[in-house]
Amino acid sequence: MPLKYPFSAVVGCEYDPTTASGLDAMGLALVLTSISPQIGGVLVRGEKGTAKSTTVRGLADVLPWIDVRDGDRFSADPHDPEATSPDLDADTGAVVSRPVRLVELPVGATEDRVLGSLNLEKALTAGAVEFEPGLLARAHRGVLYVDEVNLLHDHLVDLMLDAAATGQVTVERDGVSVGHSARFVLIGTMNPEEGELRPQLLDRFGLTVEVAAPRDPALRVEVVRRRLAFDRDPGAFTAAYAGRQEALTHRIEAARAQLDEVTLGDAALLKIAEVCAAFEVDGLRADIVTARTAVAHAAWAGRGFVTRADVRAAALLALPHRRRRNPFDAPGLDETLLDELLGDDELPEPPEPDGPTDSTDGPEAPSDAGQDPAAQTDASGADGSEADGAPVDTQGDVPEPASADQTEDVVAEKTPPAPPALPQSTGDGKSSTVRAGDAYRPRLFTVDGVGQGTPGRRSRALSSNGRRVGAAPGRGAGALHLVETLRAAAERHASEGPAQGSTRFSFEVADLRTAVREGREANLLLFCVDASGSMAARRRMAQVKTAILSLLTDAYRRRDKVAMVSFRGAEAALTLPPTASVEVAAALLDDLPAGGRTPLAEGLLTAADVVRRERLRDVRLRPLLVVVTDGRATLGADAVERSRLAAGHVAAMRVPSVVIDCEEGPLRLGLAQTLAAHLSAEHVPMARVSAAGLVDVVNGRVA
Repeated sequence: MPLKYPFSAVVGCEYDPTTASGLDAMGLALVLTSISPQIGGVLVRGEKGTAKSTTVRGLADVLPWIDVRDGDRFSADPHDPEATSPDLDADTGAVVSRPVRLVELPVGATEDRVLGSLNLEKALTAGAVEFEPGLLARAHRGVLYVDEVNLLHDHLVDLMLDAAATGQVTVERDGVSVGHSARFVLIGTMNPEEGELRPQLLDRFGLTVEVAAPRDPALRVEVVRRRLAFDRDPGAFTAAYAGRQEALTHRIEAARAQLDEVTLGDAALLKIAEVCAAFEVDGLRADIVTARTAVAHAAWAGRGFVTRADVRAAALLALPHRRRRNPFDAPGLDETLLDELLGDDELPEPPEPDGPTDSTDGPEAPSDAGQDPAAQTDASGADGSEADGAPVDTQGDVPEPASADQTEDVVAEKTPPAPPALPQSTGDGKSSTVRAGDAYRPRLFTVDGVGQGTPGRRSRALSSNGRRVGAAPGRGAGALHLVETLRAAAERHASEGPAQGSTRFSFEVADLRTAVREGREANLLLFCVDASGSMAARRRMAQVKTAILSLLTDAYRRRDKVAMVSFRGAEAALTLPPTASVEVAAALLDDLPAGGRTPLAEGLLTAADVVRRERLRDVRLRPLLVVVTDGRATLGADAVERSRLAAGHVAAMRVPSVVIDCEEGPLRLGLAQTLAAHLSAEHVPMARVSAAGLVDVVNGRVA
C-alpha cells in the first residue's frame, strides 16, 4: 500500500511538540472536529492545487487507533455498554485495535451504496434476507471524506449530513429494517469555481475554511522541496516526520479525554450568543456549533474552561459561511467587528464545585494557546499541487483585519438596500452601466420532454435517482430492479417448465431488469442579452439585470450550468462561457454596459454556436436559450431580415427557447413577440418573469 503524505509535513500543519503549536486555520479546523465530531465536520473551500485532498487524507494517520470487535462490520465501540451492532452480540468477538478508516464517498455514488441495501448474492443463492452495510456504516468512528462535495447530488448530501447530525442511520427498504450508529468526522472539499453548495446545505457543515496559494516565493520553494523529497524516497520522508505525527496523535487523544471536563461558563455562552446575533446568522445552529468548537479549542489548548480566545477562534471557523444573505454573497467575517463584540476583557473563570481546575492536569498548555487561527496563519502556510499531493497554504483562510472603511460597510449592510443606481455614462456618450436590484422568485422555465442529463432540479429526466417508473431489460446503468427480475425469471421458468428431476429456481442473464427512474436534470441556461441603446433608454436595463439576476439565483438552486452572450454596438460576444459557477455570472452582470446599435442577428448566431459546441461536448446536456430583448434590430439596412434568418437557424437546431420581452409603454411594436414566433419560442413579457407577477396577471383575468 503506497505511503500517504504526512499530515505534519504539510506546510501550515507542522505541529511542533515542543511549543504545541504550528497549525493554521485548516489544520486547526480538522483537528478540532476530530476532537469533537459533534461539531459537524469541516468544509474546505479553495482554488485548485492547494492540497486540500492531500491534507485531509493525511489526517487519518494522526488520529488515535480505535478498539473494535473482530468481525464487526459496523465498528461498534466494545467499551460502550449502549453501543450495539447488527453483526455481533455484546459478548462475541475478540477486541482488537485498528487504525481509523478514511472512507471516501465518490461523487457518482448511489443511494444504495451510501446507506446499504439487501445482499443480492445471498438473496438469490440462499434466499436469505441479509443487510449489506454501506459507506456510512464503514465510516463509523472514522473519517468520511467527500471530494468536490459541491458536485454531489443534493439528496446524497442530505443523507450524509443527516447521519452526521444524528449519529444514526436507519434503512427501511427491500424487506430490510436495520438501524446502526454512524458517528464520523465529516470533511468536504470543493472548488468554488465549479459551483456552490446551497445555503441550506452549507449551514449544515460545522466549520469552514478558505485555502489559497501563497504569494511568498520562500514558502513556495519549501513546498516544492518537500514534495520532491517525498517523491524521491517516501519511506525516509515519512520516517522523518514520525515524531511529529506521534506527538500530534497523543495531543488529540489527550484533548478528547479532557473534552467532557471543559466548563462552558454563562459569560462565555452569553458572549457567543451576542456574536451570533450581531452577525445576523440565521437560526440557532451557529450558536450551538460555535459553543462546541470553543469547548474543543479549550480542550486542545489544555484549559479547563472556555476563554475569550476560544470563542474568537471558534467564531472565525463557525460563522463565515453562515453570514451569506443570498447565494452570491462571498463567505467571510469582519475581524474588527468581532474584536469589538468580544471586548478587551477576559471572560471570568466559571466557578468549579470541586475546586479550581488545574490546567497542568491536561496536556502542557502552549505559550500561544489562545492564539486564534488568524495569528497562526500569519506564522505558517504554503501551497502545493493537489493532484500530486503537495502541501497547502492557508494564509488566506482567515480574512485580514478590516479597515475603518470596511467596518462602515458592515454597518451599512444592516440598513435597507438602496434602489438600483441610475445609469452612469462611461464617458463615450454611447454606453452606460447600472446595477441589478433585489432578486425575486421567478417562474420556472423548463425544457419540454424527458432528458437524460446530469441530475439537477429543473427539467424531467431519466436518471439513477427519483421515483421508479418502470423497468428495462438488461443490465443498464441503473440499479437492479429485483422484483421485475424475479418476475421475468418466474415467467420464463413457468413457460419452459422445470428441468427433469429438478425443483430449483434458476436465473439467467436475460432475466435481469434495470429500474427506470424519473427525476430532474440540470440544464444549460444560455442568456442572450440585448445591451443596446434601446435597452439603456428609460432605465430599462436595471429591470433587465434584475430579471436575469433572479433567473441566475434560480439556476443556482437548481444546479444548472449558465452561459451569457451579450450583443451591442456592431458585434456579439460570449461574455461568460458555460460554467457551473453562477456567482461569476452574477458578478459580470453588474459590469455589463449598455448602449449603441442592436446586432440582434449576431447575438442569435453567437448563441447558436455556443449550443453547437456544448452539444458536441455532452450530447445529454439540454440547453435552454433565454433571449432578453425588445426585438429591435438596428445594425444595417437588412438588420430585420438577417435577424429573421438567424432566428430560423436557431429554430432549425431545435433549441428550446424563451423570449423575455423588455418592451414597455402604451405604444408597443410587438417585435419581441414576432421574434419568438420565428424562434418557435415561448414569449414572456418582463412583468411575467416574476412568479408573483404571473399570479397577479392570472388573478386579474379571473376577476
